[in-house]
Amino acid sequence: MSHKILKYTDLLYKLLIATTVFLIANSYLIKNTNDTFGKFFIPLICIFIFFNFVPSIYHSFNQTKKLKQSGYGYSLLVIFLLSASASVIYEIILIHNKTIGWGKNLVISILVNALVFWNGMIRVYLSSKQLGVKWRTIGAICGLIPIVHLIVLGKMIAVTRSETFFENDKILLNEKRKEEQICKTKYPILMVHGVFFRDFRYFNYWGRIPNELEQNGATIYYGNHQSALSVKESARELNDRIRQIINETGCQKVNIIAHSKGGLDCRYALSEFDLKDCVASLTTINTPHRGCEFADYLLGKIPEKQQTAVANAYNSALKKLGDENPNFIEAVTDLTASACTKRNESVKDIPDIFYQSVGSKLNHASSGRFPLNLSYLLVKYFDGKNDGLVGEQSFEWGEQYQFLEIEGKRGISHGDMIDLNRENIKGFDVREFYVQLVKDLKEKGF
Repeated sequence: MSHKILKYTDLLYKLLIATTVFLIANSYLIKNTNDTFGKFFIPLICIFIFFNFVPSIYHSFNQTKKLKQSGYGYSLLVIFLLSASASVIYEIILIHNKTIGWGKNLVISILVNALVFWNGMIRVYLSSKQLGVKWRTIGAICGLIPIVHLIVLGKMIAVTRSETFFENDKILLNEKRKEEQICKTKYPILMVHGVFFRDFRYFNYWGRIPNELEQNGATIYYGNHQSALSVKESARELNDRIRQIINETGCQKVNIIAHSKGGLDCRYALSEFDLKDCVASLTTINTPHRGCEFADYLLGKIPEKQQTAVANAYNSALKKLGDENPNFIEAVTDLTASACTKRNESVKDIPDIFYQSVGSKLNHASSGRFPLNLSYLLVKYFDGKNDGLVGEQSFEWGEQYQFLEIEGKRGISHGDMIDLNRENIKGFDVREFYVQLVKDLKEKGF
């Protein structure tokens, strides 16, 4: 069965379910006005029960149990909207005509439609990832507010529907190209995090990206360096890590993909620790190569006492997360425009290593997740168009450069570039972007 035929068949299937729900929901009065309806009541109940388990033909073919439940869930919510709307109209007509028994009919209608609603809502709450805490909370709060609850329900259906189709298509795409191993590069990938983060086993800094790369053949390693050190000290740790990987695996070289300050750390390591024979390529993602003017401003304006208090709080927290000797002030200072300008004079690119860079921008302050929605305007004042932390003019470095933009209000933030929030962004598939990025490295012979 073709995709188009299956889609229309599923639509008819949903309309049939909605009709069945409507008939059962209003059976109290329909039976009184239609003598033959009673003969079909028991079969309709059986069909109703079956539909509550399998409310969609299309999503029966989904690739995972969660996607199947997510597809079933939003399908039930659509069916609820259709049936409940028809029931409301029917009930209004009954009341207007002063039909005897409309009250009992209303109670049955509410109970039957509520069963469909909660069946769908529980499924999407348990299976959807894109709803997140935000829409689950909004759904719970607005559930009893007339009109508003319908708007929220519509949004939840849209989010879940988009997620179900998108994720299912990604699985099918990866299955289709599995044999190609398009991300199986000659040298493994070393992924290097930015400042104030660590490589954790249970919360990957790079979100869903590494898994997507590995499904397409990539071999992934992580920097495992401390989260808040000067560029020089971070580079020293990365130098040790690169040599450790090569010694333990015999891979000869690595391809580095580094985000934010990690790009500065890696450039310094390549230049100052004689890694020309250990690294094939360096790809920097939203790295402030020319620094951040707003960081100079903040360090110049905030009194030293307040700076020390903030630094001590951060350092204390970072130690609890695994850092041996974090240094907040040195890490931030090395991100300033003045520090980067000075460092760029001595840190030179290695001729035998391929350098490339990527940058992105938010379109509006409100587009970014906290705290990037707050920092966007400050960065814009000093650095112009930015991703919430780094200005556009600071991203470009190396032989190739990509600047990513999408239409609409959303944009692509500093955190979006590492899938920090595990969010599917309309117009930008971050996982596929990295797949194509690594595919390109493979085609270049790296």
